[in-house]
Amino acid sequence: MASTSDIEALREKVILSLKKQGFIFHGTKIGLPEGIDKQGLRRLHRDAVHTRRKRSKKGLVRHEDRLLSYIADGREVVPEQIAPRLVLVESNTENELLFRYAVLHWSIPVSSGYGRRLRFLIFDEANGKLIGLFGLGDPVFSLAPRDRWIGWNREQRRKNLKHVMDAFVLGAVPPYSRLLCGKLVAMLLSSSEVRNSFKKKYYGRLSLIKHTRFDGRLVLITTTSALGRSSIYNRVNFNGRVLLQRLGYTSGSGEFHFSNGLYKELAQFASLNCKPTAKQERWGSGFRNRRELVRKVLPLLGLPRDLIYHQVKREVFAIPLARNTHKFLRGEHERVQWYDMPARDIFKYFKDRWLLGRSKRDTGYLDFEPFSYALWRKRRND
Repeated sequence: MASTSDIEALREKVILSLKKQGFIFHGTKIGLPEGIDKQGLRRLHRDAVHTRRKRSKKGLVRHEDRLLSYIADGREVVPEQIAPRLVLVESNTENELLFRYAVLHWSIPVSSGYGRRLRFLIFDEANGKLIGLFGLGDPVFSLAPRDRWIGWNREQRRKNLKHVMDAFVLGAVPPYSRLLCGKLVAMLLSSSEVRNSFKKKYYGRLSLIKHTRFDGRLVLITTTSALGRSSIYNRVNFNGRVLLQRLGYTSGSGEFHFSNGLYKELAQFASLNCKPTAKQERWGSGFRNRRELVRKVLPLLGLPRDLIYHQVKREVFAIPLARNTHKFLRGEHERVQWYDMPARDIFKYFKDRWLLGRSKRDTGYLDFEPFSYALWRKRRND
């Protein structure tokens, strides 16, 4: 067991770290500054983002010049000629490097996804440049807004959660983001190509716990906004049908506020002083996730477990891929009534509904220079 002085030192580090990030520490819980806006929320995440970039630098910095070649100069983008192409990211490829590099530009730290995982890049075939990306991973077992929306009970959820995935990251990169292409990326979650890619990868997979074969049907994707209420997902529809349905907000819990370099010390402390509580031996012997580790360490430091409640509540969205998503997930229907939505049809609608009008109203995208997207190169040239 750690000494009293070591415990006290780590406890003080946790408290000082939270205050430095901008949280209000009340002793038993933390709060947000009064009237905090989205820029203030970004500042709360700044240390965690910086830590992730620092950790990723060693593996990516030597590739940065080449990866920047996939980022368009504004003058290379011709709205009328944009031709999106959805590409599944394979491991140990150039596209995987590009995906990893691009997500480091998000204003919040992006996880790598959990369990099953699919990652996509969207390229503009007109110039070979990157438009945006999204990544899908396993959903959390319990998410109150989602579970209320579906209306399933615990047993139905346990049986059918395998038909749900969560978009842990999605968005457009500049200059395409100036043309509202974040909406396009969100719309492409609904595409037939995504659910077909999921089935191709996971059909027939054997469940580790239940020893049953998976039929590969994906009927629902969820996602959460990065910073409170989302504007980019607002009014995203296809031929009048809302694609991203607002479900409510998360409880404002997690562990990003311990991911600014402090988590490594918490993990070292846990390895010596805490016992993991994985529910299934087949899952391994470690901690189930980062949240479990933090919740075990905090009381040993004389701090409340509730410090995992950072109060940053994110909006939850559901993207149903079938007309009967609810009934299928509740076990009331066996057959799935898919929405047929090829990516080309989605883009045509987006182009007419948002893209062309935006390009005429706001020509700021033309001023974007790829050099400004660099994370490390400008520091090397100083």
